Amino acid sequence: MSENKTVSVEVSIADDIGSAEEDIPEASILQDWINAAWQGEGTAVVSLRIAGNEEIRHLNREYRHKDKATNVLSFPMDIPADIEPKLLGDIALCVPVIKAEAEAQGKTLQAHWAHMLVHGMLHLQGYDHIEDDEARQMETLEIQILEQLGFANPYQDNPPKEKAKQL
Repeated sequence: MSENKTVSVEVSIADDIGSAEEDIPEASILQDWINAAWQGEGTAVVSLRIAGNEEIRHLNREYRHKDKATNVLSFPMDIPADIEPKLLGDIALCVPVIKAEAEAQGKTLQAHWAHMLVHGMLHLQGYDHIEDDEARQMETLEIQILEQLGFANPYQDNPPKEKAKQL
């Protein structure tokens, strides 16, 4: 495998988010955060969908049977591991939910975007937070990656177990 670790990111933004587009970090910043969260080797590909409440609610209802908007959804690809580049899957992020959560949690919008994107990337790589031990492992990795990116521990003011269940 290659020594280089890079992720090719295809970003699409929903038409219905209107003025919320100003709340979306620049594509180069999104790319940096995704690369930081890539735990594998070689080149990978991720599709990133930035959407509003309606689209995310539809996806959440369709795939998770939860009829509400959520911050981030991840859809891992199930393909052979030896295919290059690695097609990791899709991440869908909801602008209004991320903005509201950042405000409610007293975080900068940039910090919460970074956290949600790192969280989604880890899901694409097989990490989860259903069981307490899985949650601890995933949260520890999130904290390390976010620290490398210059962001504070997103769980510092929220107990990890409660926070993991919200995400």
